[in-house]
Amino acid sequence: MKRVFQSIAAKSTIWIPYFWLLLLFLAPFALVVKLSVSEPAIAQPPYLPTMDFWDGPIGWWSDIRQFSISNYTFILEDSLYWKSYVSSLQIAVLATSLTLIIGYPLAYGMARAPRAWRPTLLMLVILPFWTSFLIRVYAWIGILKKEGLLNQFLLWLGVIGEPLTILNTNVAVYIGIVYSYLPFMVLPLYANLEKQDVSLLEAANDLGCTNRQAFWKVTWPLSMPGVIAGCFLVFIPTVGEFVIPSLLGGSNTLMIGRTLYDEFFLNRDWPVSSAVAVILLLILIVPIMLFQRSEGRAREREQ
Repeated sequence: MKRVFQSIAAKSTIWIPYFWLLLLFLAPFALVVKLSVSEPAIAQPPYLPTMDFWDGPIGWWSDIRQFSISNYTFILEDSLYWKSYVSSLQIAVLATSLTLIIGYPLAYGMARAPRAWRPTLLMLVILPFWTSFLIRVYAWIGILKKEGLLNQFLLWLGVIGEPLTILNTNVAVYIGIVYSYLPFMVLPLYANLEKQDVSLLEAANDLGCTNRQAFWKVTWPLSMPGVIAGCFLVFIPTVGEFVIPSLLGGSNTLMIGRTLYDEFFLNRDWPVSSAVAVILLLILIVPIMLFQRSEGRAREREQ
């Protein structure tokens, strides 16, 4: 009987995450897919239902035949949407690269700092999370505007002769993204670098490597899991970012999150906006699944 209870407990611990995923991800995603194959309508809600989950299997088959892919064809034909996807991916890639360039030295310095200092340094990285994300982004408006702190400081130093136009440009968007998502890059890198065995570097030096060569041959390859985790944590939310481009970006800043908001709340075209969301999710999930599959095959070859 004890073994039976242990088996049930083990299975329950496995199924609880799956149930959580089903409840908070798969079920809402199914509703979004349902909306994406519906037809727009001037009504409340502003779409024509094409499938009722309470009809039963016979009713489902008749409803499925009414599905329409016109929303997806419309997205492919309208240049606004694919330009938004491309622009979002470009901004996300560059912002993730900048975050990695800035975050890696920070995480490396934290991992190599005296052990007594590390909790304080870690707290300083987490400290921005104690303030509202929206307030932190709003604060950058006062810093980056023409009469803001940054321009006043540069004028005081004599670096510039007149205020720079930074706010409402892509530069402001990059600054906001790097600032907001830098902790998501630093934390996994620090967790990886802090666990590395320093004796490996000493062994590399004994074998004739300089400190720079030891870093690129030992530290960097061993830190790749942290680099990949940090890049995923920054890249995925950045692609669909809405708040930062809306507050800091200008009219020329084109990102899919902003386009999705306008389509959903201003145009009230729920089916098209749902199709945009489905395509965005596929763009993010498919590469991650392919990467995980390739990593699994690489581990199988090593074994």
